[in-house]
Amino acid sequence: MGNDDHRRRKTPCGFCMAVFKWIPVLFITAVIAWSYYAYVVELCIRNSQNRISMIFMLLFYHLFLTLFMWSYWRTIMTSVGRIPDQWRIPDEEVSRLFRADSPDTQKRILNNFARDLPVTNRTMNGSVRFCEKCKIIKPDRAHHCSVCSCCVLKMDHHCPWVNNCVNFYNYKYFVLFLGYALVYCLYVAFTSLHDFVEFWKYDNNGYSAQGQLNASGMGRFHILFLFFIAIMFAISLVSLFGYHIYLVLVNRTTLESFRAPIFRVGGPDKNGYNLGRYANFCEVFGDDWQYWFLPVFSSRGDGYSYPTSSDQSRVSTTSPVQRYDAMGDTAASRLDGNPTDKLIGASPLDNTNHHHNQSPHQVRSTSVQPTQLLQVQPPSPFRDELNERQEQLANGQSLNCITAAARSRPGECGVNGAAVYIDMIGDHPLKGADPAKVSPCPPNGDLPV
Repeated sequence: MGNDDHRRRKTPCGFCMAVFKWIPVLFITAVIAWSYYAYVVELCIRNSQNRISMIFMLLFYHLFLTLFMWSYWRTIMTSVGRIPDQWRIPDEEVSRLFRADSPDTQKRILNNFARDLPVTNRTMNGSVRFCEKCKIIKPDRAHHCSVCSCCVLKMDHHCPWVNNCVNFYNYKYFVLFLGYALVYCLYVAFTSLHDFVEFWKYDNNGYSAQGQLNASGMGRFHILFLFFIAIMFAISLVSLFGYHIYLVLVNRTTLESFRAPIFRVGGPDKNGYNLGRYANFCEVFGDDWQYWFLPVFSSRGDGYSYPTSSDQSRVSTTSPVQRYDAMGDTAASRLDGNPTDKLIGASPLDNTNHHHNQSPHQVRSTSVQPTQLLQVQPPSPFRDELNERQEQLANGQSLNCITAAARSRPGECGVNGAAVYIDMIGDHPLKGADPAKVSPCPPNGDLPV
């Protein structure tokens, strides 16, 4: 819990609120305690006629109950953690931030402080995410919980049934709690179904149609309500457990499913952390299968930084094409090194309509380095002609578009019959170009662009 939560508990109102938060947990605990009595005492001990079947029923019941309660207890008692001081902004920087006269100034202050922190998430205006209550830079996927009064790592949601935030440290326990609760309810409903059907054969004195007393009057109603409550909770748990299994497989939190995280490079993307189903599953449940179904911590990572789908694609693919959909002016939100600038390279011209078919957010990169592009020199047969054209421009004379190269190879232009694509960095000749596809010389003698 946060520091504000401890201060609230010191007041009478804060103490009452702290007690009120435990009411859902006490309700669930009371229901489980009653179900234990109804199943073990009324259904198995007092009503079972076959001792062997009773032993097996009790054996599996206590196994599922133990896993269920173990996961539930770990979900409740696991702390949300504390974000280290390196993420906390000093008081003087906070004062400068609040006194800033423009959002751009605030953005520069936050970006400068977070330049050494592993943050990739941004706000709508491209700034580093900042919590005004905790005075910290928010780590990726972290959010401030108003109930816990602190920032929570990989916050999924605040669950009143566990009186805790579902977060990086207890998300595995929460999913196991839902799964084992569903198994527990289905098992109780399935094993009590026969007695539930027999209930309707009893007369007012508690005798069945065959005249055999199987349970007392109140015991029969315990079994009846046990079946109803088990079915009711199982129906609600099916949808909730299925939804969180889906979130695990796509590596997404509940908050991210409603509002996509915004990345420094790429903008908002709901699938920004999707690494593949198996990798997503292992990120929550760990790499060792022996601990997958036990409520012990085995999740990957530290909760502060997470691999993204773009990192995965750069490792697993060799394609030179890299895409990113920028949201607004992403250049203003880049930190040291300007990572998006590193994506810009030069590429040969595929056809004359290359620029018309290319997406405005798609760039090509090749093995040619920018320094190599700047050092490209025309071949020696054309140096004299290039100097002559420069002298004509200096004297104010018009240029002659019929060059020696064009006369020797009509219908072609460029260096050695290759088209030249003017990139952001320099000129790069297309080697091995098909002469039939090379664009003809324009009327003004310029190179095709």
